[in-house]
Amino acid sequence: MKPKLTRILERLPRPHHVSVRTRLAMIAVALIVFGVALGGLEKPMPGLGASYDAVMELDLPGRQQAPSLFEPGDSPDGFPEDIWHRVQVKSGQSLDAIFRAEGFSPATLHEILSLNEDTRSLKRIRPGDEFAFMAKPDGSLERMRYTIDDERYLVVDNQSGTPNAWIQAREITREMVETEGTIESSLFLAGKSAGLSDAMVMKLANVFGWDIDFVLDIRAGDRFFMVYEKIYRDGEYLRDGEVLAATFINQGERFQAIRYDAGSGAQYYAPDGRHMRKAFLRAPLNFSYISSNFNPKRFHPILKRVKAHNGIDYRAPTGTPVYAAGDGKVIESAKNQYNGNYVFIQHANSIVTKYLHFSRRAVKKGQRVRQGQVIGYVGATGLAQGPHLHYEFVVRGKHRNPRTVALPAVEPLEESALTQFEAHASLYLAQLNRLESASLYASTE
Repeated sequence: MKPKLTRILERLPRPHHVSVRTRLAMIAVALIVFGVALGGLEKPMPGLGASYDAVMELDLPGRQQAPSLFEPGDSPDGFPEDIWHRVQVKSGQSLDAIFRAEGFSPATLHEILSLNEDTRSLKRIRPGDEFAFMAKPDGSLERMRYTIDDERYLVVDNQSGTPNAWIQAREITREMVETEGTIESSLFLAGKSAGLSDAMVMKLANVFGWDIDFVLDIRAGDRFFMVYEKIYRDGEYLRDGEVLAATFINQGERFQAIRYDAGSGAQYYAPDGRHMRKAFLRAPLNFSYISSNFNPKRFHPILKRVKAHNGIDYRAPTGTPVYAAGDGKVIESAKNQYNGNYVFIQHANSIVTKYLHFSRRAVKKGQRVRQGQVIGYVGATGLAQGPHLHYEFVVRGKHRNPRTVALPAVEPLEESALTQFEAHASLYLAQLNRLESASLYASTE
């Protein structure tokens, strides 16, 4: 029978999948494992206690229980990442094609796909999906890892020649991060200077989007302070998480929001428990600029006469999605020579919103819609000089300026939930106030 160390070294993956440095490192690991199995290290390394906050006692295997490097059920996270040979799925590529390209047996793949529902799902892989493989010395498959999502792997072990599979959790950790910024020219540039990704800047804007128009209302000198998450996977930065709390000072007015789950999903609330979300969006699309404001005495550029402009024209490229400003029911979805493609929505409290000049409509008459749902796309149909959305806000039959009309708020937190929210919010508000005070102090030095 071969010595244990020899058998361990024979299990190292094929040379063309592993660098020389990695193989040397694995040999060192094997020597350590072999040495621990024989009797353990006699003395701890000097100075170790001074470098760590805590020392963890390891449940080492007994002298007769020294494991091989790859036992079934071992976590793949325990191995150096460059041991794995990664393959990203290309357009039109199947797992069978990948197996053949890697030199693995189609019969082994058939066994794997027959194991359970998780492995059968591998028949529906998509471009961009990632696999990783380990091979035995003879070139056959030893282990396969498929990335299901950010938090899970599907691992298949074929060490014994009979494959078995399990779901392997990935280590996801969240770090709380503080930042602040001052706007000089745009929110995006201020966010970048504060170390925020574009996606996180958009999340910040969405938190306050019902109160602040980030196209028209932003001014130089506006400031923000925020606490948000950074998410790490297996110890490496993955992406930004959620905005946990934020302060935005716009033209001297302070807005604050705290993320809180009252039992029906996390939402953003003002410090007094009011929803940050309003019953209506202030603007139902991402627009370039306003080409015509609300004006009861406007001179019509096409008809060449005074004709009330009962809404706002938002200029945007053709095809820009337009969203329902609030929950409601579609009462008109049609086309005529004046409005072009248009949609009218009936909301609660005798409110109707109107959307004109779509290139095409995305909803039908009688359909229920939710706030933020796409109802059509910007166009220039009907009496329109260029691609834009004409948007009207009608309350009890009377047109109101969509930019200035008081928007109804969503119901605040119930009294039973308010106490818990206030305790949750107080910690974040103290953190935001500390950030703002420190910034003010620094600017006066």
